[in-house]
Amino acid sequence: MLSRIKRLTLVLLAAIAVTLPFWPRPCCADEKVDAVVRQSLDYLASLQKRQGYWEANQGQYKVAMTALVGTAMLAEGSTTTSGRYSKAIRLAVDYLLSMSRPNGLIGFRDDYHYTYGHGFSMLFLSQVYGEEEDEQRREEIREVLTLAVQFCADAQTSKGGWGYVSAREGSDFDEGSTCITQVQGLRACRNAGIPVSKEIIDRAKVYIEECTDSDGGVQYSIRGGGARPPITAAALAAMFNAGEYDTELTKRMRDYCKRTIWPDKSITSSNGHWHYMHFYFSQVVYRTGGDEWTKYRDELNRKLVQEMQSGGGWADPQVGTVYVTSLNCIMLQLDKGFLPIYQR
Repeated sequence: MLSRIKRLTLVLLAAIAVTLPFWPRPCCADEKVDAVVRQSLDYLASLQKRQGYWEANQGQYKVAMTALVGTAMLAEGSTTTSGRYSKAIRLAVDYLLSMSRPNGLIGFRDDYHYTYGHGFSMLFLSQVYGEEEDEQRREEIREVLTLAVQFCADAQTSKGGWGYVSAREGSDFDEGSTCITQVQGLRACRNAGIPVSKEIIDRAKVYIEECTDSDGGVQYSIRGGGARPPITAAALAAMFNAGEYDTELTKRMRDYCKRTIWPDKSITSSNGHWHYMHFYFSQVVYRTGGDEWTKYRDELNRKLVQEMQSGGGWADPQVGTVYVTSLNCIMLQLDKGFLPIYQR
């Protein structure tokens, strides 16, 4: 009798298992990488100011650093209401919302690189907006992002790009890296349900195309400056975000990146913008997936794990440890798939 009951129980459990949804564990979980990320995020949490912000070297780029650290913590799976870094994320959201100006700028007008912070803030807040459960808070974020999108549209140059400040304040100057932050921020907003004019994105795509040389390298600016691997990787990531995966243009850009970044060039090779370059290139390869992603990810993770400082984080003499640690933590967590803007 007991044996029969056991058999019936097993049959019943099997039937239930078939009807339940399958929730896979994060792909290729690596305990060593997870430990490095947690130690580094804990280190970043310890650096947060009472007002909710983080800063780069010499107290610079408070808005940009806050948005980047917040994004790295969201990538871990924490939200404003749950998880190890929920309090830090809430404080970061509070700070960035307080930085929203009547004209829509998120940041300091006297910061001569304010478009970086504006773009990163749109990306971070849009990811929070998608998960926010408090109705009043959600409405506040929506209003700030709606104004931010309009500011971004007004700041776009006549050529379709962006500069360090708005087109009006910067004499219509534009350059690649700020353009990429705006495109990703706008796409993140649009994905979250914030209205974004298709024309703004289309003009930005034309700008990127006109900055691209015949060999696939993207120049510093539409005015010239020579093709640069970091800008090319960032531009390609932005084109992917804009839905351009397999066009003639993106194929040329991919070929250029393969020759100058990886796999033709060793991942261990460094330059002054190595982390910036791989921050964006990792997004491209992750979206590509397959064996290419697996090989690249393993090489990238190995290098980053080896170079982490004792106590967490990574050193950077240029912008600072907050900046480079945020980028590295986002790269190391792409496989977790918590952030819609980076998902396949």
